[in-house]
Amino acid sequence: MSPAPAEAPIKAVIFDVDGTLLTTGGAGAVAWDKAFQEVFGKSVDIAKVTESGMTDHDVAFAALRTVLDREPKVEDIEQLTPVYVRELPQAVADSEKYRIEPGIVECLERLAAAGMPMGITTGNIEPAAKIKLERGDLNRFFAFGGYGSDSANRTELTLHAVKRGIVACATGNYPDGRPQVLSKDDFIAVGDTPRDVSAAHEAGIRIVSVATGLFDLETLRAAEPEWVLPTVEEGFPV
Repeated sequence: MSPAPAEAPIKAVIFDVDGTLLTTGGAGAVAWDKAFQEVFGKSVDIAKVTESGMTDHDVAFAALRTVLDREPKVEDIEQLTPVYVRELPQAVADSEKYRIEPGIVECLERLAAAGMPMGITTGNIEPAAKIKLERGDLNRFFAFGGYGSDSANRTELTLHAVKRGIVACATGNYPDGRPQVLSKDDFIAVGDTPRDVSAAHEAGIRIVSVATGLFDLETLRAAEPEWVLPTVEEGFPV
């Protein structure tokens, strides 16, 4: 599925969370570590065993491989996840390095004022994404999304976000409340990793790469997104 041309109209935007909208300052790692200690009696440094852009499912599996003497099972994830979600709100609240990325609030407010439908595309499971967004009062901007709880595959969860966005717009179930008929070609994604670029293009949509996460402009440009920006503050295509 080839994305629409860069110059085609943009009628909806889906945003990644970590490194794009915000940084929790390690809160996720703290919550995962507490979950591993409670369930398996072992501490895990998530940052050392995972890569940026991985889904929560893949993060958990990668970490499990470091503490178990066997291949992880789905049941292991099912044990860990509720504890992670339980511990995450406090970890986010306590994080001294939590921040909203540069220009994000202004960008979201501008798009919302223009009636632009906005959603989430993230490897976070849905409750984790909403917990992270809540501290920055960002949930109010988003009416739909695709999450790590929908699929461990970033392309598939991106497609979930697009499909839900199409439904939300058709019914007027988003902040502007004006029903409109959209297609996949009307969407763009915004992300901070090469994985986000691959997922967007495999899903058949365009993407803005922002260098607010762990990847610099040169690395992001090599992934061949339609737009590459230092932040959303200048040159955002809509």
